[in-house]
Amino acid sequence: MSGINVIAIVARDGAIGKDGDQPFHIRDDFRRFKELTLGHPIIMGRKTFEALPEGALPGRRNIVVTRQFEWHRDDVETSPTLRSAVVLACETDTVMFIIGGGEIYNQAIEFADRLYLTEVDAAVEDADTFFPEVDPQLWELTSASEHFTDPRSGARYRFAEYNRKK
Repeated sequence: MSGINVIAIVARDGAIGKDGDQPFHIRDDFRRFKELTLGHPIIMGRKTFEALPEGALPGRRNIVVTRQFEWHRDDVETSPTLRSAVVLACETDTVMFIIGGGEIYNQAIEFADRLYLTEVDAAVEDADTFFPEVDPQLWELTSASEHFTDPRSGARYRFAEYNRKK
């Protein structure tokens, strides 16, 4: 694993958010997220950070992209742009994860190396935030798990990895 990685849970209609929260809370997705990101810098937008129930995620360098220069938290670093956040993360690691939200994903998909997606076979009614299209001309599906069903929500999903085509 190396480079600039994007990680997200995405509904079949591209939905990733509704009313300031992600529409799916799948335990195995949270486990995979932690397993992949632990020990690496994570980059997110301010709204994504503020949606985290307990603030900064432990065991990871948390970098928040915000244009609000007065905004700060003791447990995170801030950066005014996604690109400057990536440069900041490169100071300590060659592997980083971009974890959202929608505006950040739209920028990141232009230069990311790999996508780690949990693809949920459901549409989200009244979703207000969407993941950018994964263009098959630019991205190659390199790995996909079998489909699983979340025992709590009944949501059907799979884990998929895409690499940027050379």
